[in-house]
Amino acid sequence: MSSKVNLIIEQGTTFNTIVLLNDQNGDPLTTTGYGCQAQLRKHYQSSNGVQFTTNISNGQLLLSLTATQTANIVGGRYVYDVDLSDQSNNIIRLIEGIITVTPMVTRWRSEEHTSELQSQSTISYAVFCLKK
Repeated sequence: MSSKVNLIIEQGTTFNTIVLLNDQNGDPLTTTGYGCQAQLRKHYQSSNGVQFTTNISNGQLLLSLTATQTANIVGGRYVYDVDLSDQSNNIIRLIEGIITVTPMVTRWRSEEHTSELQSQSTISYAVFCLKK
């Protein structure tokens, strides 16, 4: 069963969030051999989505969107999920929830300034039991 986590993305900024993955003993989850995908969509049936960049290692999952990606997302509410797949292609839904994109007010004249802005948070979970 997935965990429900709601996120906020500030339009036009770089988005990074770290999800800590722990086993039932509170130790970092071994994620060797797992792949990860995450997307957000306006609603569950949307044909268009935005793909997060994911990096999973040492019990940590990094979800990222560039400032350019978030600038192209219209302010509002979206749905997202994060799925893991093992070497046998078994899919596990890890996290799902609502993303609120807050509209951008300031318009930078150059993309280099936008990339300097960063929104980062850490989300911790006590238990994720994955069986191979």
